[in-house]
Amino acid sequence: MVAKKSVLFVVVLMVQFKLIGQSIHPANTPAFLQNEVATVKISMAPSDLAMLLGPDSLEANFEYPATFVYQSATFNDTVYNVGFRLRGNTSRYSAKKSFKVSFNSFTQGMKWNNLEKLNLNGEHNDVSILRSYLSAQMLVQAGVVAPRTSYVKLYVNNEYKGLYINVEHIDEQFLKQRFPLNYYGTLIKASYGANLKNLGTNENSYTPVYELKQGNNLQSLIQFITVLNASSSTFACDIQAIFDVDSYLKTLAVEILTGHWDGYAFNKNNYYLYQRPSDGKFMFIEYDMDNTFGVDWMNINWTNRNIYTWGNTTDPRPLYTKLMAVPYFKDRFTYYVDLYINSFFTTSAIVSLAQQKQALIESAALDDDYKGYDYNFSNFDFLEAITTAWGGHIDFSIEDYVQLRTMSVTQQLLPFQNLQNPCALSINELEKEPFIAVEATTILGQKIPIDTKNQVIILWDKFGNSQKKYTFE
Repeated sequence: MVAKKSVLFVVVLMVQFKLIGQSIHPANTPAFLQNEVATVKISMAPSDLAMLLGPDSLEANFEYPATFVYQSATFNDTVYNVGFRLRGNTSRYSAKKSFKVSFNSFTQGMKWNNLEKLNLNGEHNDVSILRSYLSAQMLVQAGVVAPRTSYVKLYVNNEYKGLYINVEHIDEQFLKQRFPLNYYGTLIKASYGANLKNLGTNENSYTPVYELKQGNNLQSLIQFITVLNASSSTFACDIQAIFDVDSYLKTLAVEILTGHWDGYAFNKNNYYLYQRPSDGKFMFIEYDMDNTFGVDWMNINWTNRNIYTWGNTTDPRPLYTKLMAVPYFKDRFTYYVDLYINSFFTTSAIVSLAQQKQALIESAALDDDYKGYDYNFSNFDFLEAITTAWGGHIDFSIEDYVQLRTMSVTQQLLPFQNLQNPCALSINELEKEPFIAVEATTILGQKIPIDTKNQVIILWDKFGNSQKKYTFE
């Protein structure tokens, strides 16, 4: 009996050690329903609403007090005295605006479903209202840190504002859900202009585009940027010591496949950097992936842009260009791109996912008059968006984009060489054989059915290798 307890204790320690540095994609709680379009109702003083939407307030982030009501088939809740404001960049000037709900602005420590904030995005420039959702799902499929999403019908003072995508806010709560033992590190939001170029050692040089969201200062960011931009024969090892390169290469593969030009590699925009306390390494977290799957404002055909020279060449993008210059990293990137276009980034898989979600949101979208106020999107345009290009800034339908993109990428892909990591660091070697689970345990080592849902499980193969997984319905 003592021996069994000792073995179990070792297993627990080993699993907990692994969980410290790895992330978990959390279950979809009632705040992120996948099979229903919930209703969000915001009530606020009419004078406050007029001020919020007035032309003099569009750039302000001032929060107005409001009442938040959430309604679904099985879950109804009311939260009083929440903060309500505009969010986004160009969408602030659109007819269909995006909003942020803050539960803790006026009541310290208030959370709703373990969330301090909600981002309600109007998707005003996407006729399908699907591209952000699809992009987030691609990140989840790639196994990298990504926000949860769902769809809601938004009412403000009893006026139907339309169908919105509810995107999880990236903050301390977001980190707690993904890094239960490792959530208290430095979190930095990078906005337009954040190209990761070395600007010296003065923090004030970085604050215009790098916003400290959690932590004491930007010194660790400056150190990361210094190493990133240094010319050194040991760069491949130096960067792996302070950055989760493998996770970024997976994210980059999704960024480039989906045509997310408004991210880092092309437009130096829309990402977070999180420094894990466990090992001091930064992680790259993508967000705001609405300009994807054929949305274009730059007269560039994103379906055939070369994946190895995808970045913007008119301004430095050291994280992209320097990693692509290392044969090992480039080879790993090649592996992930090839893996994705032969698994989840296929025409059939994405069209099927889009059709399922379109069927779910159809009624709410057809009743949404606001979707047509900015670009005259009609109900017919929405219904045909998966298979028919709208035109204007939407050059391709979702189906055509994926089909053309995968064809182009297949022609561009270099042969995967399975190069060895030049450093004895943390990037895992590719599995020589596919992982086939034969049994499952909890993180405490107790055996459970292999199809257990809604919890962290450890899968084991016949060779004693394990993989952590968070399963959910």
